[in-house]
Amino acid sequence: MTKSVLGIIGGSGLYDIDMEDAEWVTASSPWGEPSDQLRIGTIAGTSVAFLPRHGRGHRIPPSQINYRANIDALKRAGVTDLVSVSACGSFREHLPPGTFVIVDQFIDRTFARDKSFFGTGCVAHVSIAEPVSPGLAERIEAAARAEDIAHHVGGTYLAMEGPQFSSIAESHMYRAWGCDVIGMTNMPEAKLAREAELCYATIAMVTDFDSWHDEHGSVDITAILDVMRANTGNARRLITRLAADFPADHPPCPIGSDKALEYAIITTPESRDHALLAKLDAVAGRVLYHE
Repeated sequence: MTKSVLGIIGGSGLYDIDMEDAEWVTASSPWGEPSDQLRIGTIAGTSVAFLPRHGRGHRIPPSQINYRANIDALKRAGVTDLVSVSACGSFREHLPPGTFVIVDQFIDRTFARDKSFFGTGCVAHVSIAEPVSPGLAERIEAAARAEDIAHHVGGTYLAMEGPQFSSIAESHMYRAWGCDVIGMTNMPEAKLAREAELCYATIAMVTDFDSWHDEHGSVDITAILDVMRANTGNARRLITRLAADFPADHPPCPIGSDKALEYAIITTPESRDHALLAKLDAVAGRVLYHE
């Protein structure tokens, strides 16, 4: 069995978490510079690697985040299960501010980001029909129940480019599509996590009703910040409970997230680009070096 290492990507408002024996460690990646150093430590005996998605002090906007370097750095740190913590807007009355939504689907409307580790010289196609690992999502749900945190299981996350919030017309269109929440950071993060064979799940923390709601009007950043502070405290409690109850050995993913590259690489060995292969050593080493 592989030892479990819990990875946490902290979104807006969550730039550090409490751990034992923790230190900030500089992480290098052939894909460039990650958002920040990794905070490495333990929570109740579980190894944890934390990365603030926007960097400490919220320096990096959504479109400028180096998602590939972030996922690669976490993979190199031994992470097996990755939890994304993200602020989001809600399209549904039953998902008011303060609710944690454990989403299970995504719609990717981003367009200015590198979305794959693979490319010319090593082509791979992974399935993200089920982008969230159900076993990890179930553990998050159990932690939310144990901590009595308002939450909802299931939902579709619309990933927009940003950094601007939606127009009213866009907000109504996304609601008509059947989306439940909206954010700016979970894509291509979820796609890259799947390519890196990491079990991935999202805690989408609702801060507002986006701009569709007649009684709430346009997004109010001051109101968002107030909700965000309360959400951050709940997120810390949830993460601590999740880590405390996490299995010491990484359980196989029910949908094969941890084996996503098993048959995904299409390029024949003799046609592969060696420079690209060198960059893929952490992400795809399990399959590239054991063919």
